[in-house]
Amino acid sequence: MRKVGLFEAKQKLSELVEQAAAGERIGITRRGKLAAVLVSVKGDHDLPGIFENLEGVRRRTRGVKGVSVKDLIEEGR
Repeated sequence: MRKVGLFEAKQKLSELVEQAAAGERIGITRRGKLAAVLVSVKGDHDLPGIFENLEGVRRRTRGVKGVSVKDLIEEGR
């Protein structure tokens, strides 16, 4: 994985996105520590499966008062 600093990434974002789309993994560092990774997005996303998973989360939290799906998403579950 190639790593670039945040400042350089901002300057060359279009180029880095093209490289990531071509399959290269690009790490973005902040103060020398890895903060994010640019990777290619494949066209094989399972959107129905994603929504089924969200529906399952909603069903499991029905009995919990004061907890919404939005709360869970914001919390990172």
